[in-house]
Amino acid sequence: MRDLCFRLMSLLATFAALLCTPAAAQPLGEGPHVRIELIAETEHPAPGSEVTLAFASTPEPGWHAYWQNPGDAGLPARAAWTLPAGMSAGPLRYPVPQRLVIGGLMNFVFEKPFAQLVELRVPASATPGQALPVRVRLDYLVCTDKICVPERAELATQLTVGDGSVPADRRARFDAWRAALPKPLNVDARFQVENGRVRIAIPFPADALTGEAWFFPATRDAIDYAAPQTLGRDGDRIVIETGAKGAPALLEGVLAVGGRGFEVRAQPGTVPPARNGGGGPGLAAALLAFGAAVLGGLVLNVMPCVFPILSLKALSLAKANDSAASPRVEALAYTAGVVLVCLALGAGMLALRTGGMAVGWGFQLTSPRVILLLLLLVSAIALNLAGLFEINAPGFVNRAAAKGHGGAFATGALAAFVATPCAGPFMASAMGAALILPWFAALAVFAGLGLGIALPFLLLGFVPALRRRLPRPGAWMATLRRILSVPMFLTALALAWVLGRQAGVDGMAFGLGATLLAAFGLWWGGRRQARGLSRAWLPALPLLLLALAAAVVIRPAPATAERAAVAGAERFSETRLAQLRAEGRPVFAYFTADWCLTCKVNEKAVIETAPVAQALAEGKVAVLVGDWTDGNPELGRFIERHNRAGVPLYLWYKPGAAEPEVLPQILSQALLTDLARSR
Repeated sequence: MRDLCFRLMSLLATFAALLCTPAAAQPLGEGPHVRIELIAETEHPAPGSEVTLAFASTPEPGWHAYWQNPGDAGLPARAAWTLPAGMSAGPLRYPVPQRLVIGGLMNFVFEKPFAQLVELRVPASATPGQALPVRVRLDYLVCTDKICVPERAELATQLTVGDGSVPADRRARFDAWRAALPKPLNVDARFQVENGRVRIAIPFPADALTGEAWFFPATRDAIDYAAPQTLGRDGDRIVIETGAKGAPALLEGVLAVGGRGFEVRAQPGTVPPARNGGGGPGLAAALLAFGAAVLGGLVLNVMPCVFPILSLKALSLAKANDSAASPRVEALAYTAGVVLVCLALGAGMLALRTGGMAVGWGFQLTSPRVILLLLLLVSAIALNLAGLFEINAPGFVNRAAAKGHGGAFATGALAAFVATPCAGPFMASAMGAALILPWFAALAVFAGLGLGIALPFLLLGFVPALRRRLPRPGAWMATLRRILSVPMFLTALALAWVLGRQAGVDGMAFGLGATLLAAFGLWWGGRRQARGLSRAWLPALPLLLLALAAAVVIRPAPATAERAAVAGAERFSETRLAQLRAEGRPVFAYFTADWCLTCKVNEKAVIETAPVAQALAEGKVAVLVGDWTDGNPELGRFIERHNRAGVPLYLWYKPGAAEPEVLPQILSQALLTDLARSR
């Protein structure tokens, strides 16, 4: 019956298209006119996980397929799945469509290659090696500007339960397809129907409007598809006005802006006409984000994220009080190092996101290669502070701890690279705003973060009264230098642990071997240096190069089951979250990463403590843990929906509430126990 209805509707759509265009005899050609390939992101999904499948579609020239809401004519695709027991498929997710007007009818179509994505849920009871045959029948309508033809694709793929590993080329391809999907805007939009017109107010920074904007309605028969849409501004909202066809209880759709798409959910309400203005309101939003970034960077100085570089900063502060030094130049050099690295990391993140990768702030630490390089660098700095070799030895590592403007710049660069992955107060909103601001405004936000991190040292350099409060340099600094090697050794230990989490026990052993090789090379060079030999570092150089080369060959370990630190905690997935909320249970979802020190402090000092665990158990609170250590793109997209660019992220879902409560980045036992008992 369903198949018959589809064909009847297809014939009606074809008849409507023929009525609206001059008849013309043309050969149809041999189909299919849209070639479709079914591709799985991984052919070895893990038990209880979700695997993404893509319908990679390529229309013939002159032909087009339809969006989920086809517009005035056409039909969306329909999928009929044949899946193993316990396996389920989610809805089709579409990229942003194109507009095509034929005979006065507005069509929302795809004329170029595109991909629809769907999530398949693998049952938790699946066992490794189990075969999961997947079959799907896809019915869809394809048209030219003169004729429409219903087509059908019978597609199949074979999955085998495994570790969930994704080949690099497949991951890049799927990330590119995901980049074409509209992003959840996660703001409260409003719409008002009045006198046959509808006004839709969508919170959106005015300066983020680049190019033409258009609202594609996913809700059927709500607006006049072919009617012109006018765009206006009302503060930091954009107001779209067009013809109305009805007054729905909820208006959903996609806002297309400058080649990007954003999912919109609008509730009925009062929407006054737009007050078109200049870029002032948008500029105000960008300035607010910049100010929040400065405050976030300033607060970051007293958070665990900066522990790895406290030694270098302390030593630099002591040296800055030397009357022979140039404290202002030192401060500016340090600030330049921090700001430039923040700009580079921000630009890299924006470029990767533009290329389709779901990365966030701190993306550089999701790679075991970067962790290994940091392990080698931090170990070398620790050995230098401990006196194994002198600061006049060549190399970036020693210059970072040495006196001089280049050393101050390198210290600032290292501080920014290591200290910025975790989100702190004020920083979360600033990073979230940077994701939707124009690139130049987003880079200003990242520069503001660097300025905030460097601000204390900048003030010490330019305010003599503050410098006079510091102790004068003297012989005590040699002892201080040895003491300050301790936190650097502890940092190296923490990095080795993170490397083990990312690359497995074998990878950690490999990294420690490379570190030992580098340490032997530094000791050898230091001994030759102490004896005053010329070219002291020449024999040790091959050892150091071999240690650095280890970063090229190290690889992430295959995915393994996550270890829940909280009793009863489960791995986060949107499917499991929806199930728990449907059961009416309160849910505490937190997102962490092994390289995020703030996350680990919160977990050990708050989340995993006995009082909190007892309160969560008594309140029957479900705990979901999202581990973002490897930069999982699924988690990255979920984190982004909550206007966050990184971890930590803590969400509390109260039964019956439409949206979660976003908790602070610094947790307390009282906060969680009160929430657990407030049900």
